[in-house]
Amino acid sequence: MKREKFDFYSPVNLKSYNLDKTMRYQLDILGSLDFFTRRHSENVANLVCRICEYFHFNSKFTIYCTICGYLHDIGKLFIPSEILNKPDKLTNEEFEVMKTHTTKGYELCMNDPKLRPYAIGALDHHESLNGSGYPNGITKIPMEAQIIRVADEYDAIVTKRQYTTHVNISETLRDLIKDASPDPRFVALDHLSQNSKVGKINKRVLRVLFKVVIDDILYEISCLYDYLDYLKDNIKRLELILKYNDKMNEAKTDKKRAYYREGMKMLFLIDENFDNFKQVYEDYKHALDIRSDRIKKLYNEIKIIKKLEV
Repeated sequence: MKREKFDFYSPVNLKSYNLDKTMRYQLDILGSLDFFTRRHSENVANLVCRICEYFHFNSKFTIYCTICGYLHDIGKLFIPSEILNKPDKLTNEEFEVMKTHTTKGYELCMNDPKLRPYAIGALDHHESLNGSGYPNGITKIPMEAQIIRVADEYDAIVTKRQYTTHVNISETLRDLIKDASPDPRFVALDHLSQNSKVGKINKRVLRVLFKVVIDDILYEISCLYDYLDYLKDNIKRLELILKYNDKMNEAKTDKKRAYYREGMKMLFLIDENFDNFKQVYEDYKHALDIRSDRIKKLYNEIKIIKKLEV
């Protein structure tokens, strides 16, 4: 049984731009990062590109933001691997070191004429609209950094929770809604401050992310329907084998039995045989039930997301 093919993020929109030529140098720089950081950077760039499209930004700005997304974590080149890859929660001292990836990434970009235009994404992607972010605690954050912040946070949660399907992805979006809401501690301390009225991330960008996530759910559903067709074709083939098996057992002559046995052998695929074909048939039916149930859950997930309020 072949495995279903599905990437968590739909690659369609990102591939609509000829980024390979535009970004060859930048992508070479990414090659220096560890695998997980590089994959995260690619995911963030994908999300940033598609968020920009929903905002109807022109292609030049969309490509600029996408490259900023690719390079946002480039400063992690300078973070010790024992901190960068630590599975447990970082200590306060380690977190202070981790935070320097923003300034170190900015410095790397500023020192390279080819990367200089994208330095602000590296510097500001952990800043918060309410001033609680780092490294500078600013509140007037460039739009590209605001978009990267939302995409970065979403992919970080997806990776941490090891999502392989969008079932229950609304739980992640609910967590992001909390970050888009005013912090009660800020309101209590300074209810007159403008900062007390905003959250960490841009609500408009988050709403657009919801649309991107729904697109990804529909992409997953499409992949599942393709896989269902494959499963149904094989179930139909195995049902014919079962029919031949019954006829073989009912046959009155050796010639008839040999005829149906040869028919069964012609229908077997690699690793299928007379000993296991019934189990293979049950496995295909079970796989069909599981994927059909997942499609129902994914459609329900879309309904949940559409009802979420930011």
